[in-house]
Amino acid sequence: MPNNLTTSRRSLVLSTVALGLASAGFVGWSTASSSDGGVVPSADRGREIRVVKTLTIEPKAMPTHHSAVGEIRPRSESEFAFRVSGKLVSRLVDVGMTVRKGDVLARLDDQDYRNRLRSAKADQQAAEAAVVEARASEVRIRKLLEQGYTTRANHDAALKNLRSTVAKLEAMKAAFDMARDQLAYTELRADFDGIVTTVGAEEGQVVNVGQMVARVADPANKDAVFSIAEAMFAAHPAERAGARVSISLLSNSSIATLGFVREVAPMADAATRTYQVKVALQNAPEAMRFGASVAGRVERTGDPVVTIPGSALFDLRGEPAVWVVSADDTVALKPIVVGHYETDRVVVSDGLTKGDIVVTAGVNRLRDRQKVRIEGDGK
Repeated sequence: MPNNLTTSRRSLVLSTVALGLASAGFVGWSTASSSDGGVVPSADRGREIRVVKTLTIEPKAMPTHHSAVGEIRPRSESEFAFRVSGKLVSRLVDVGMTVRKGDVLARLDDQDYRNRLRSAKADQQAAEAAVVEARASEVRIRKLLEQGYTTRANHDAALKNLRSTVAKLEAMKAAFDMARDQLAYTELRADFDGIVTTVGAEEGQVVNVGQMVARVADPANKDAVFSIAEAMFAAHPAERAGARVSISLLSNSSIATLGFVREVAPMADAATRTYQVKVALQNAPEAMRFGASVAGRVERTGDPVVTIPGSALFDLRGEPAVWVVSADDTVALKPIVVGHYETDRVVVSDGLTKGDIVVTAGVNRLRDRQKVRIEGDGK
């Protein structure tokens, strides 16, 4: 009997202790600290107001950059060749030499042309003598006709002979001028100031009419020439010509200048299917020599797009979304379509409109319809 009473009292004490511990645990669970240090009842945790950073959506035109590699070429370049054929006896220029307008580039053996000139001169002198004789004969016969000592037929014959000799003299003068010009053509001269970029014949070589002997480029005007894919012109048809281009040396990007698209080839290259684009350089540095490799960069103002920080993205069942603050200061998830990702931002192609307020920090701590307060807002 005493044992049963002792056991009952022990059970009662244990039950009382367990009930007290349970009550203490309930009290500890039902009280929680809010973000500002106060105590928020469990029923009010869903209405806790969080301070968030936001961004108001404002579509802006985002510049796009396109670059290509090309080379420096002369805008004006001519191949100089002789107008007559012959043996090249001297070439006075080499690649890289600077020439002035009128400078002699090369000479041909001119002995044959000097002989032709002497022959043409002799023919001209003979024709001049024939004209003098025919004119004197015509004067004599005309006087005899006036006095009635000869017939009109004789005068007509004399007049015809005079006209024939005068015409022959004109032909001899033209032949003399041609022989003189051909002699002058044995010297090849520069038509403008420039730099010799190529030579095509050596001394002792027999060259034909029109065969390139030297190629001279104008150093004052330079072009940067690029091969551009057709897709770029399809995307920007309005900028085929006139677009401004930044040009810099590949070997030293600090050496740069500006240019504008001067010419676009009307037909694509048959092998590469690219279009040749010539960019006229403005005040090209001396270091941009012919043949130098350069990089061209074009900046275009694109259509208005929406950009947000990468920290604003939230995963909604495997799809991108953002928290948008509503007019009642609550947040809700809004799915978006990402155009492309960049280093520190995301370009949104669809889902956001002008004026939307997007949460940019702490997105993983928010709940749907949760009350928020925008950082810096006095409310």
